[in-house]
Amino acid sequence: MAKKSFFEKLTGASWTSEDSSEEKKIKTTKKIKKSKAPQKEFLKKETLGEKKEPEVKKEEEWLSESEGQLTIDVYQTPNEVVIKSTIAGVKPEDIDITMTNDMITIKGKRKKDEEVKEEDYYYQECYWGPFSRSVILPVDVEVDSAEASMKNSILTIKLPKIEKVKTKKIKIKSE
Repeated sequence: MAKKSFFEKLTGASWTSEDSSEEKKIKTTKKIKKSKAPQKEFLKKETLGEKKEPEVKKEEEWLSESEGQLTIDVYQTPNEVVIKSTIAGVKPEDIDITMTNDMITIKGKRKKDEEVKEEDYYYQECYWGPFSRSVILPVDVEVDSAEASMKNSILTIKLPKIEKVKTKKIKIKSE
């Protein structure tokens, strides 16, 4: 038997060729059977007569494990660092922003406005629940002068840069 290629090891398929044909066909070694159960179930693989399903955690379990991560843009102008993030479906009073001279943390919670049964979903891609994001800032900023605003579900945080200390020469007077 010839040595298996990376592709064969990865997919479990093997290459075979017919006697008179140059074409190669893929021979699969795993059978995949489509479940007759509702859409939410996974495809089942048959291995040695055993049917195994992946463990499915309840929604409450995976929500408590971690928070969603907020996507952000961070850029600078000559006088400030600007952070922008799309935060649709969250009220400004449900967002908490904490900061130091070199780091900012944005936390909040996106709440569902209605309860929908799990089996009634066709797609469920939106994240509902707590989220947070901490960012180390590229420059020191004036914490006391920071401003945050929200317009059209876009959070904008403006952080004035701390002026760099300039070296100044002092002339000595002689008496």
